[in-house]
Amino acid sequence: MSGNPWLDWTVELQSLAQAGLFYGRDAFDLERYERVRTIAAEMMAALTDLPVAKVRDLFCNETGYQTPKLDTRAAIFDGDRILLVRENDGRWSLPGGWCDVNLSVGENAVKEAREEAGLDVRAERLIAILDGGRHNCPVSAYGVTKVFVACTALGGVFVPNSETTEARYFPESELPELSEAKNTADQIRMCFEAHRSPTWIPPFD
Repeated sequence: MSGNPWLDWTVELQSLAQAGLFYGRDAFDLERYERVRTIAAEMMAALTDLPVAKVRDLFCNETGYQTPKLDTRAAIFDGDRILLVRENDGRWSLPGGWCDVNLSVGENAVKEAREEAGLDVRAERLIAILDGGRHNCPVSAYGVTKVFVACTALGGVFVPNSETTEARYFPESELPELSEAKNTADQIRMCFEAHRSPTWIPPFD
């Protein structure tokens, strides 16, 4: 839950409409579900100030039963510093992105570290599984589950690319401006805590 009931109701309406469009068979019911989906997109646009066309692209582009998207974030440490990459908008995040359908969570964390930070890494252990709607802003038009994975750097070198312009290690006390839709300061601090604790128990919510 996002903490904003209107956003939560809108996302639920979209989910119900999407399921109805996939499982429904009656032509009149399908027409009604399509209208409910359109209303949900218009509501989301009004609540977030995003253009309706943009919301429809994000909100109404899938079929079948709606489930959250998986987003992996690789926590890579050098001593007491954590690796962050700078996005094109100037804000920073842990290397990560949507989990590809043909990759496991660990494999995706490795892939994203290579693509965004230029590093070859080994996925070591789970740090946390978190509901993006509860922890990250702005609230997404669809459900997002964030999986934080502790990784060990094996080698490599950063090369500027289409997604990131820089990679740098930061101490916990000197975090830069973060891309909070991808990771918050609290989530980065959680990664530090996990790094320091050999008996870390991954939270999930």
